[in-house]
Amino acid sequence: MKALVFALTAVLLGATPALAGAAPAANAQSNAVRIVVPVRNIARGDVITAADLSTKTVPNGNLFSGVATAVDQLAGKQARRYLRLGQPVRVADVRAPILVTKGSTVTMVFHAPGITLTAVGKAMSEGGMGEPVTVLNPVSYRQITATVTGPGTVTAGGMDNTVSADPAPAQLAAVEN
Repeated sequence: MKALVFALTAVLLGATPALAGAAPAANAQSNAVRIVVPVRNIARGDVITAADLSTKTVPNGNLFSGVATAVDQLAGKQARRYLRLGQPVRVADVRAPILVTKGSTVTMVFHAPGITLTAVGKAMSEGGMGEPVTVLNPVSYRQITATVTGPGTVTAGGMDNTVSADPAPAQLAAVEN
């Protein structure tokens, strides 16, 4: 009797891992997500290339929000923090490469209908392509918010782009006492 129980236990224990392994494998494939991971350690400030990245399949339950799932979400960006080999990377962990550094001299460009003005300013914050930065106008000492459009170049849109279409001159109203 003990031999029969032992044999049944061995068969069940031997079969259980196989059955348990088969079901989750199929289930894991349907709930798996491809993520992007670095193929080397990437230091803070390094610009990431497509050669620095690979994909990895992970179970959907082990994934936290904001993880990059496509190489183009990270390639060409600059690391905001140290990125470890083979570890998931959040999109918030990267940024556009810095084109304007704090304290540097920048060219400010102002556009209005029919006119473009340029002036020199001092960057009070840093930013990458398309990011807002604060710029100090050294003549008026006013700070403006501008958008980075290239290395050392920002565009400010503080001017009202509407032109009055009222052809009649303003008339003064007589005030009666």
